[in-house]
Amino acid sequence: MHRTLQILATLVLTLAASTGFGQDRGPLLSVDHFVAVKSAAPGMAGQTAQIYVREVVLPGVALRGRQAPDNVVLFVHGAGTPAEVSFDVPYKDYSWMAYLAHAGFDVFSMDMTGYGRSTRPTAMNDPCNLSKEQQARFVPQLIAAPCAPSHATAITTMGSDWNDIGAVVDHLRALRGVDKVSLIAWSQGGPRSAGYTAKHPDRVARLVVLAPAYNRTGPLDAPNPLPAVTAAMNVQSHSDFTANWDRQVGCEKQFDPRVRDVVWSEMLASDPVGATWGTGVRRAPSTTTWGWNAAMIGGTKIPTMMIAGVSDKQVPPDRVRAAFDDLGAPDKVLVDLACSSHNAMWEKNHLLLFKASPDRLRDGKVNGMSEGEIKVGY
Repeated sequence: MHRTLQILATLVLTLAASTGFGQDRGPLLSVDHFVAVKSAAPGMAGQTAQIYVREVVLPGVALRGRQAPDNVVLFVHGAGTPAEVSFDVPYKDYSWMAYLAHAGFDVFSMDMTGYGRSTRPTAMNDPCNLSKEQQARFVPQLIAAPCAPSHATAITTMGSDWNDIGAVVDHLRALRGVDKVSLIAWSQGGPRSAGYTAKHPDRVARLVVLAPAYNRTGPLDAPNPLPAVTAAMNVQSHSDFTANWDRQVGCEKQFDPRVRDVVWSEMLASDPVGATWGTGVRRAPSTTTWGWNAAMIGGTKIPTMMIAGVSDKQVPPDRVRAAFDDLGAPDKVLVDLACSSHNAMWEKNHLLLFKASPDRLRDGKVNGMSEGEIKVGY
């Protein structure tokens, strides 16, 4: 795996007034970092990518510089939504990053290559790299007719994702003078973060994964050559976004519609090019995956917490339980979260989810329990 030869850290310091629960706890410091990495993504292999990293931290914690060993946390996003939208929603008390920062952690999130404010391979600017079905949405406003793709394989891979994570983890270890960081991830961020952890257990303190996209029987190693794909990238429209969420509602008032509006607004703001396509879409690269299967997870010994939303239809609870059962770590907790979908961090039980993370990261317990399955919110 390629390592960063030179790290660029452009710090943009802004004193961000917290919302909701944070109003009586003082302001947080928001710091933007850009980490240079020699890309392993097929869409720009060998070129330098800039990986966007957002830091949210109390000013006093940031000024300490060197951190306590278990105090540095990195959030890793899933297959579609960039990290700053997933974990730092600017509405009331819905920022998971702010919650941990107020608990005294030095909190970071990263956008993979092809997402958010990180470098996007040029193939992502070509709507011909969408599936024929998705291309049809943009005829004739963006393209005259359905067209042949200009990129034959997925734009990113699990290997390039691990390469990006490795560059950022090494940046944080050097920046804060720690040997290890803790990782928190969502959805496809599960195999991204947990696969990296399996390969580099000496660099990860604890692992927390919400709705991890586990494939027990998936391939362990990268295919060679990479397979052709029907679409090198995909888009999500506002109607796609709302329909996917609505099908996962399992209880009354599961989410605040105003939160959904804020999340979608932030989604478009994270993709200025996609925002101009049709009525506005969020773009994401297709990713060829491998690695996080029964063999890899069985060898993972890092203390881990998994969370399953009871109404999640994208990564159903049984799929999370399979990952939990196969996990080789003796120190493991599974949280069964009531009245929650795949988007648990944006729903009414989000604070129950948020509270479990600092408890687990710092004390190793959730609701006083250090192992087994725990029901929360019932």
